Amino acid sequence: MSLHLDRLSSFPVTAFDADGNLALGPYREHLRHQIDADPAAIFACCGTGEFFSLTLDEYAAAVRAAVAEAAGALPVFAGTGYGTAMAVQFAAAAREAGADGLLVLPPYLVKPSQQGLLDHFKALAARAGLPLIAYQRDNAIYTPETVAALAAVPEVIGFKDGLGDLDLLQRIMTIAPDLTYFNGLPTAEVTARSYAAIGVRAYSSAVHCFAPEIAHAYEGGLDALLPEFFLPLVKLRDKGAGYAVSLVKAAVRRRFTDVGSVRSPLTDPLPEHLEELDQLLDQGLTMVRKAAVA
Repeated sequence: MSLHLDRLSSFPVTAFDADGNLALGPYREHLRHQIDADPAAIFACCGTGEFFSLTLDEYAAAVRAAVAEAAGALPVFAGTGYGTAMAVQFAAAAREAGADGLLVLPPYLVKPSQQGLLDHFKALAARAGLPLIAYQRDNAIYTPETVAALAAVPEVIGFKDGLGDLDLLQRIMTIAPDLTYFNGLPTAEVTARSYAAIGVRAYSSAVHCFAPEIAHAYEGGLDALLPEFFLPLVKLRDKGAGYAVSLVKAAVRRRFTDVGSVRSPLTDPLPEHLEELDQLLDQGLTMVRKAAVA
């Protein structure tokens, strides 16, 4: 199976109500906004979707909702993580919900050996029966030899890089050229041009959650957005712990749908940072509108 991820993908947030419960109505509305904006794929219940905070039942319901909204128009991948035993349970739930594949998040807490990572994927492949994408970041760093061994597992079809070591990634791509590769760094637009230079054009876009116009305009060549929007957004993101998720969710609330707050241990952005976010959004959207009529 080929992902055809030669452009940006959407990683939607997961909606909660005022009591912190899963809110499928707002979630599905958010998904419709994302799908209408024409990303390459939907990646449900991943990092931006607060996979780590979902129960197995909530996860299954959210993946089912994403599959229903996509209605076969584009692929839906679901996150899975923790240790192998739990990862297999989440993977089975995603398969039963109709997901097209899985993004395999780093195992919880421990730093596994290369053989441990390979065994983890073999177990998921055997039990889940879905296409798998490895996510390199944090405690899951792969050698080129391990990725070559992963590529020999038929279910492993992709590799998402959230490390940013382009030297390592180039060596991985050379030894395992048949996998689909994409850029998974936070605010991936900042590094998109560098990744494209080594042949990785696909990337995950959190900005697509709240400003798909900006995400697609930059993808289409509006490079002025880099210094005027994306780099200031990274600076704002770095002002708070967990803002890579909570700032995105706040922006979705302010622009489109009340998707609720993040779940603890994450916290919502401070009021002064939300003011900065509003100003930055106004600036980015104005740039896109002006470029459209130029």
